[in-house]
Amino acid sequence: MTDQLNVLREWTPLSCTPQMIKESKQMYGGKIMLSGIIQRANTLNQNGRVYPRPILEREIMNYQKLIRENRALGECDHPDSSVIELKNASHIVREAYMRGDDVYGRIEILDTPSGKIIQSLIESGVTLGISSRGVGSTTSQGGNQVVQDDFQLICFDMVSEPSTPGAFMLKEGRINRRELDKFFNQSDKIDRMFNEILRW
Repeated sequence: MTDQLNVLREWTPLSCTPQMIKESKQMYGGKIMLSGIIQRANTLNQNGRVYPRPILEREIMNYQKLIRENRALGECDHPDSSVIELKNASHIVREAYMRGDDVYGRIEILDTPSGKIIQSLIESGVTLGISSRGVGSTTSQGGNQVVQDDFQLICFDMVSEPSTPGAFMLKEGRINRRELDKFFNQSDKIDRMFNEILRW
């Protein structure tokens, strides 16, 4: 087993209009809540990657702990690191679940400098996307890159739509396992092991 994992990023368009923002603020006491599909399993992504459903199901199950603990933050744009920078946090995932091969999410835009940027872009009619960030490896199968069992979901970031489909999703970084330990604490690791035992 190598100490290096790829940072994997995937992009999904986020359907949101200024009218939806207005309605959300009215329904949620001024908060902006967005919901929709945030990831897909068993589907060829624009960058040629496929996430097998069992792997994505496992990671969404593990992600529930971060949601419960109000730690499921995401950033405005993808950083080069696997660590979520609090100064760049723009939103928090309040709910994530699978229905078939689709991962649905409900996201609250935060009242932070980065959150205000996201809100302003949406209110100006800019099309944004939501993109998963995680670490793991891929293997080539039938011309596609299939995400392997070592994949660990870190977060969902708000990103711009690339002018060329998949242009920035192909950008991958390398991450050392010790850097990943900064994100997942001991309790997270125990929870992951417990979830694996339950799946057996």
